[in-house]
Parts: sequence; C-alpha cells; structure tokens
Amino acid sequence: MSHKSISPRLTNGSLLLSLGASALLAASCKTQPETPRKPNIIFILADDMGYGDIQRLNSDSKVPTPNLDKLCDDGMYFTDAHSNSAVSSPTRYGILTGRYCFRSSLKKGVLNGYSAPLIETDRPTVASVLKNNGYQTACIGKWHLGLGWQIPDSARKAAENNVLFDRELSFTPNDVGFDYSYIIPASLDMPPYVYIENRTVTDPQMKDIEKSGNERGLFWRGGKIAQSFSIEGCLDRLAEKAGQYLTKQSAEKQPFFLYLPLTAPHTPWLPAERFRGTSGAGTYGDFVAHVDFVVGQIVATLDRLGMSDNTMIVFTSDNGADWRPEDKEKYPHEANYIYRGRKSDAWDAGHRVPFIVKYPAMVKSGKSSSALVCLTDVTATLADVTGASVPEGAAGDSESFLQALKGSNAGRKEAVHHSINGSFAVRQGKWKLVNCSGSGGWSAKDDPALPPVQLYDMEADPGETVNLYDQNPQKAEELKALLASIIAKE
Repeated sequence: MSHKSISPRLTNGSLLLSLGASALLAASCKTQPETPRKPNIIFILADDMGYGDIQRLNSDSKVPTPNLDKLCDDGMYFTDAHSNSAVSSPTRYGILTGRYCFRSSLKKGVLNGYSAPLIETDRPTVASVLKNNGYQTACIGKWHLGLGWQIPDSARKAAENNVLFDRELSFTPNDVGFDYSYIIPASLDMPPYVYIENRTVTDPQMKDIEKSGNERGLFWRGGKIAQSFSIEGCLDRLAEKAGQYLTKQSAEKQPFFLYLPLTAPHTPWLPAERFRGTSGAGTYGDFVAHVDFVVGQIVATLDRLGMSDNTMIVFTSDNGADWRPEDKEKYPHEANYIYRGRKSDAWDAGHRVPFIVKYPAMVKSGKSSSALVCLTDVTATLADVTGASVPEGAAGDSESFLQALKGSNAGRKEAVHHSINGSFAVRQGKWKLVNCSGSGGWSAKDDPALPPVQLYDMEADPGETVNLYDQNPQKAEELKALLASIIAKE
C-alpha cells in the first residue's frame, strides 16, 4: 500500500494539538499488550534412531551428537516418551491423526512404496488442524503412508511394474492438510526411489536397480529408481529442500508448520563421506552423526533468518533403533540405552524414543521431564500451543502435554504400545503389561513354555528383566482390562 505524504500546512496551534494527540496515541499504544505471535513449528522425525544414540541422553553413547545435545540444553528433553508403534507406518499415522494406528486398516506390519493411502480421506490431521488455524503447512521427507499412484485398471494386480510415473498422483500429503509436499514414497530401502513434489514425480524417467547384497546395514530392495535419484544423497537433498522452504517462509507473515520426516538412520546406512569413521558405532553411528548435522543445519538456518525465538522445534524418532545383539558385540554402543529389545518389539527398546522440544517463548532451557507422553499427543499439544481447535471426534488418542512443557511434569496416565506383529502392551504409572510371551517383534518369538503375558515394574526394572505376572496376577488382570477398554474405543 502506498502512503501519500501529509501536507505541512498547519498553524502553530494545530501543530501542537496534532503532536500532543500523537503523543497520547503513542502512549496509549504502548500500554496495550501485544498480541502474541503464533509460533512457527518444525517437527523433525528421525527414522529408526534410538534413545541411547544422543550423548545428552546417554553419556556412554559412542556417537558425536553436538547439535542434538545443544537442542537438549536449549530446550526440554523427555525421558519417558514413546512412539505409538514400534515400526514406521503406524507411528506416522498416529503422529498425523492423533489416533492409534490399530484403529485403522493397518493392524500389523508396515506399508510399502506402492501401497494405497492409509489415512482416511475425511480424517483431520495435525496439518489440517493447523492449516485451518492460519498456518502454511509443508511435508518434506519420508512419507510411508500410501499414495494414489496412477495405474491402468488392467494392471492393478501388478501395480509395481505398471505405475504411470509421468501422471499426477491422485493422493499425496496435499490431500490431508499439507499445502506443500516434497517426499519419497516410503523408507529409503523401498522402491520406487523417486521424489514427488506435490502431485508430480520430479523425474519420471525410470531405470531398474538391483537388490543390495547382505552386508549389515547396506540393504535396499530392487525396483524402479528415477534416473537422477541418489540413495546416498537423499538425506542431504531433503535438508536442502527444508532450508529452501524456511528461507521462503521467512519472507512471509504467515506462521508455518513443517513436518520433516528424515530418512535416516534407517537402512541403507549410507552416511556422506565426511561422516564416515566419526563415531564409535560403525556405519550406523556415522549415519546418526549425519542426522545430527542435518538438525544443526536446520537450527543454523533459523538463526540466520532471525526466526529462532518464535519457532518451536520438536525432534523425535518413529521407533527405536534396529540395533541387534551382533551390533552390540562389535561396538560398545547401546543405541537403545538400557531398554530391552529393538525396533519392532513391544519391549521398550521398540518404542521408547528421544523427544526434545525447543521453544524459547514457553519452554525453559536445560530442563528434562519424566512425564509419560506418546507421539499421538502431537495434535492435541500443538492445538493447545497455537490456540487451534480440533474437530469434534478427531484425534481421540491425543492428549496434550502442554503443562509438561511449562514445567509441571504432568503427562498421560496410560499409553498403549503396538509391535510389528500386532501385539499390544499397555503402560500405566510404573506398571507395564506386555500381552504376549515374546517380544512381539524380531527379538523373541512367543514361547508356549512362558507365561502368556508379561508384567514389569518399570521404575524398579526399566530393562524388563523380571516378569512379575505370577507374583501379581491381580495387577496383570487390571491392566488387561484397561488395555481391552482402550482398544474398544473408537
């Protein structure tokens, strides 16, 4: 808007009156409280990263994590935070919808790169909630929640070989609340290996890539890959796109929500050359160091753009690390800290995750919280932080931990955990019930010789080493009833 200069044709008296009125107006304005700005929000989701990888959370970690350590120092870290599932797709569903994924069509396992959309088309998401509250919303990174590929009807049964990569997709993150998206379809070891910007594959010229060999951590599946796609360069490419997005948004008055699901340190473990050999945990540890560097880039970009004070950064992981017994034998590193099992399990290593929040306007620096939180709680919490309203009946498994962020240490009273094979566990206070005899995942199969359920005192025995089922059958029955009541909710 152009402003014309005001004519100086005023008498001395009128000039004094004008100046006096201006002074009174200015004084009046100074006494009015400023309307607080809605914070920008960046939600960074690592892929298969363990609680014990970050040195501030585990002093014995063999991975250098200076940027994540500083994020802990500048914000608050949670010591009892859990993903709602021990594997990827269901956790992402829970983050975005505020619902446990077992309420969806996916009851166990994960999707692949050609799967149909998992999020229901009429389902509100944290992105749509924030978008309706004035936010610009973006998703940059690994999606893994299904897409609307264009496939000839005659080829539906052989979809992977018949996708029309040069056609717009009928369903992408843009259909569930995101204004902008730049994604890969699924994990970085699942074809098709392509970037999709909004509804378009950026390079529809495909070639075939063979399945990798059997070297530990260097696994990917064979299939279609775009001519210009680099598996090794993917993490840095996503970081670059995130930086471009932040730079663009810095010129806008509208607050933004950036959902940034990274591709690492999930297999294939392919850290950039400059990170190789920088950790004491092999290639996996080097890849974690690469993730740490990317987080540092995001923070540095916010600092450079002058947006740090009014930006809320959340960092977490979609599940625990796939750190196997043979990895522990080879390297003196506990990626999942003191917790039992690994990714996929109902035991705590499967779903206890690092969770860090930095927001200078609200969260005091250098604090930790033992509040019990779940990644399904993101929707309710961000709605509370921003003043957004969640539609009636949406995000039914989301509980706000805003008061914990303010220092009260209050969290949810119970949380449900879910393993890759569909086994359940439930936590209430210090008690945890695992509703199977094994791990529910890759660590240990069910054993008919063992009790059918497991009961642990997580305060006295955080490593889940002593099953108290026989000693306290009443508590086990109480938790089984609690679990059944939560599952029955819709």
